[in-house]
Amino acid sequence: MKAVIRQLVPTTIILWGAVCSAQEVEKVKPPTPTFEDREVLPIKSPSIPPIKTLDARDMGTPSVFEVKPPKGAPNVIIVLVDDLGFGGTSHFGGPVRTDTFDKLAKQGIFYNQFHSTALCSPTRQALKTGRNHHSAAMGKITELATSFPGYTGVLPDDVAAIGKMMSYNGYSTSAYGKWHETAVWEISPSGPMSRWPNRQGFDEFYGFLGGETNQWTPTIYHNENRVETPDQPDYHFLSDMTTKAIDWMRFQQSLTPDKPFFMYFAPGATHAPHHVPKSYIEKQKGRFDQGWDQLREQIYQRQLASGVIPKGTRLAQKPDWIKDWANLSADEKKLFSRQAEVFAAFIDMTDTEIGRLVQAVEDLGEIDNTLIFYIAGDNGTSAEGIENGLYNEMTYFNAEPKGSDVEFMLQYYDKWGGPETYPHMAAGWAVAYDSPFAWTKQVASDYGGTRQGMVVHWPDGIQSKGELRSQWHHVIDVVPTILEAIGVPQPKVVDGIPQRPIEGVSMVYSFDNPDAADRHTIQYFEMFGNRALYQNGWMARTIHSPPWGEPQNRIADDVWELYNVAEDFSMSTNVADQHPDKLAELQDRFIGEAIAYNVLPMDDRRIELANPQIAGRPDLMFGRTKLELSEGMFGLLENDFINTKNTSYSIEADLETNNASTHGVVLAQGGRFGGYSLYLDKGIPVFVYNYLGLQETKVSGKSALPAGKSTLKMSFGYEGGRGGGGTVTLSVNGQSVATGHVPKTEPNIYSADETAGVGVDLETPVSGAYTRETSKFTGQIHRVVIETHPESH
Repeated sequence: MKAVIRQLVPTTIILWGAVCSAQEVEKVKPPTPTFEDREVLPIKSPSIPPIKTLDARDMGTPSVFEVKPPKGAPNVIIVLVDDLGFGGTSHFGGPVRTDTFDKLAKQGIFYNQFHSTALCSPTRQALKTGRNHHSAAMGKITELATSFPGYTGVLPDDVAAIGKMMSYNGYSTSAYGKWHETAVWEISPSGPMSRWPNRQGFDEFYGFLGGETNQWTPTIYHNENRVETPDQPDYHFLSDMTTKAIDWMRFQQSLTPDKPFFMYFAPGATHAPHHVPKSYIEKQKGRFDQGWDQLREQIYQRQLASGVIPKGTRLAQKPDWIKDWANLSADEKKLFSRQAEVFAAFIDMTDTEIGRLVQAVEDLGEIDNTLIFYIAGDNGTSAEGIENGLYNEMTYFNAEPKGSDVEFMLQYYDKWGGPETYPHMAAGWAVAYDSPFAWTKQVASDYGGTRQGMVVHWPDGIQSKGELRSQWHHVIDVVPTILEAIGVPQPKVVDGIPQRPIEGVSMVYSFDNPDAADRHTIQYFEMFGNRALYQNGWMARTIHSPPWGEPQNRIADDVWELYNVAEDFSMSTNVADQHPDKLAELQDRFIGEAIAYNVLPMDDRRIELANPQIAGRPDLMFGRTKLELSEGMFGLLENDFINTKNTSYSIEADLETNNASTHGVVLAQGGRFGGYSLYLDKGIPVFVYNYLGLQETKVSGKSALPAGKSTLKMSFGYEGGRGGGGTVTLSVNGQSVATGHVPKTEPNIYSADETAGVGVDLETPVSGAYTRETSKFTGQIHRVVIETHPESH
């Protein structure tokens, strides 16, 4: 076995010591870092004594100190799929063949009691740091961060993440796909960049920084630089990121074959939007016509038959809010089946692309000495598509009911999953994919929200093949597992800052011992007030807030339940009445854990925390009402741009044009599924407001701007309320040239990933009147001023 769990190296030579003669310098080699040396990162290079020899020809050359991993240390790959529940892979009973996951499970070991935090950013921060998500200040997603210690969204300096640990121990490091761990007000050219991937220990990054992206036209960064949005007919980000990961790995191994690599591979799939090529969708046609109730039962029966859930496990009762399939209309069944086909296709594509990555490792001859974690989900399958699914996910975040209207969505039946939609599926499918449990993503107090299928594959380090492991574990256990497997200690000091102890426990003890006693025996859960405490086979919990609605009571008034999960795998039977003392004990222990790990005060707010003034977090605009930009300033995410929602505002631009030959965008924010754009069409000024991809309101002048310099202004007079309409006035050189009325505006968010900028519409175009290429302004833009006027309405 090539792997070394801990390398024991003599510690007698640490520094080079006193002045040496020429002969001594030639002989002395720098010491190899010991296990204990690696507790302080970066590892300090040894002192070089003063040299008194005058001529370099008269002495030998000293060896150069290099930090290398312990001898035989494996490559490490973490694969983290997004929004896929316990029953999402075929190995765990799912309806879609996941050949890569299944192959690795048969050649490695797989865990049926491995847990997440129930939401994406918190799981990712916990996974990479080995600490609980509140300890890592990620109590919610970054977009909803507050100023309380467990919720700031800013990784504390005393909580170093795995990227730095691996880089400082001599690994080449890379990250691909979804990041979603950098504070939203830090994602701009102003930085700071200290919590971007490259500054967190990753030599190479290619992916997106937010929670989701349009897979056809993504907002991508290569390291700290924005990548121009690809404009290829068959482009898909998932395939692109896989190709980039394979290319980097091959390049790294070609140049330094003896240097191990660490890769974090995190597709945006299967998170919404569910964007999938038609070739994958066609394979799933008709496979879900039986509905979510039968699918749920089928997944459950396959789980029982394969043994991934214990004999006697009951199928937990689904939430009352989820309708019975038999009671749906014909139109509902038709639409919902299509949604399921597209989601299944996304699973298929995701596992296939991961298979390409694994095959590349095999082709390099490195598969035996590569430790792979394939984690099928960062939380349960998402029920954020609510009752009927969504044509455009942003309609949900803006409380627009038409976006989930069945008759309306059926217009997009043949286009579902393509560039014309930004879709999500009905919540009933999420409950099915989270079988045998009751709940879904966001519900941290139910295993449906937190339990993930997970494979560990490492032929050189694990003798067992195709075996189930039922030890209870959590994502915070991955970091200590990696450190033990490669033979380095948990760091006590990183970048000069003493570190909080890692809160997870290593899983190495279970690799070749299926009967080993659990070492992770207590774990709290909390998300949006949904909370629980696991301890030694018992789970006390309360369902405070469903993912599709508001909480029904205050946090202090929640009713708790108790489950003997050592015997009741699916949390099907509440035994609180039989064991009131045990329930009280675990409730008290939860409070103790909550205080220890910065969980308090709990906060059940969601959409309203998107407003930084309500949340109390920093705001890049600092409450400003005026922003001045110039040409070349683009790619600004919504949290880094002045907020024009629910207010009057104006856009004033100093332009230089060539009369009717000038075209392109002056300023745009958002894209096809919501936003606005001020542009020129053959020199004629136009303002378009795109309401959630449902309605475009266009206000256009009648003649082209005069040749030379001119000032174009758009004034929006807001009518009040939230999401209200307003009057648009276009003027040129102070003279009104057009007016129009916008009936409705977006109150909360334009987009999760589309940006704002001057001189180009970067991702999907706000208006169908131009393309990304023709959106580039052909004149000169000297200045653009966006100013809000909250006092005017």
